Amino acid sequence: MKLAIACDHAGYALKEELIRAFPEYEFMDFGTYDSQSMDYPDTGFAAARAIAEGVCEKGILICGSGIGMSITANKVPGIRAALAWNTDIARLSRRHNDANILVLPARFIAAPYASEILKAWLQTAFEGGRHQIRIDKIHQGE
Repeated sequence: MKLAIACDHAGYALKEELIRAFPEYEFMDFGTYDSQSMDYPDTGFAAARAIAEGVCEKGILICGSGIGMSITANKVPGIRAALAWNTDIARLSRRHNDANILVLPARFIAAPYASEILKAWLQTAFEGGRHQIRIDKIHQGE
């Protein structure tokens, strides 16, 4: 599975750690590539578009709070980005919302726990059924 990954300066260290922690996945890295201050929409939009266009199957976005990347990604039609700070939220975002982007708040979770959250998210399938009806309504509103 090819995963898009992107961050801002606050998420740079966590992005690098996650890439190392999941060697079984192919990551398409949209940056940023250091901890110098930058604007999260620059990398967030690029990664979200890659998913919306089918270049990558899913993605991970990281910024300080996770809020900026969530807002950015969810502006792209077809994207369902979910901010998760624990494994339960990550699982629910996949089961009920078919989230295709996981957003992580680098300033609020440690790298080992972020790895657990990502693992839970990647291993959880969408339930479909009544949840698909809701996803369809979201897409109708785009």
